[in-house]
Amino acid sequence: MQISVIGTGHIGGTLARHFASAEHHVAVAHSGDPADLGPLLDDLRGCGQAVSPAEAARIGEVVVVSVPFRAYADLPTDGLAGKTVIDTTNYMPDRDGHIPELDEDRTTSSEMVQAHLRDAHVVKAFNTMRWDHLRDYHHEAGAQVRYGIPLAGDDIQAKRCVQQLIEEIGFAPVDSGGLATGGRRQQPGSPAFLSDQTADQLQATLSAP
Repeated sequence: MQISVIGTGHIGGTLARHFASAEHHVAVAHSGDPADLGPLLDDLRGCGQAVSPAEAARIGEVVVVSVPFRAYADLPTDGLAGKTVIDTTNYMPDRDGHIPELDEDRTTSSEMVQAHLRDAHVVKAFNTMRWDHLRDYHHEAGAQVRYGIPLAGDDIQAKRCVQQLIEEIGFAPVDSGGLATGGRRQQPGSPAFLSDQTADQLQATLSAP
């Protein structure tokens, strides 16, 4: 599969490496010069290319968004119609500035990303685990203990795609619901955030009232 990753910080870079290890071809993009991504491309071992964000959106079958939340409105929208977009962002007021709709819990950050990328199918995932744990805590298929990764979305097929990718890189997918309900269950300050739980434990956490 051709996967694009827009944003190559800790989370985006880690996911790019995991997806390349799972034998996907990965296009990586950030806000700077694509030529600056040489060290990351070396880690992708021939399974990656550096492109612009606009090109990443166009060529990716699945597009991972891993930018600071404040930059979501700058994401390209062309070329994303019907595609699965994985939103790894978290709203952090101290970093992103205060957004009244989020501060007052009138919506979720992923619903705002979905509104911007209106023709795509946004799935919230990979936002609850520390980046170094995401790097180190994956296990091969058949391992007795696999850490859970929650995902939220409104499109069934898009969620199935993301569930498969989560499994391929050594974690267990746990459905937290739609973007509204599930997004709230995954956001900073929720019991699931930074919890590092097995799939069964995470499911219980997400199901708790």
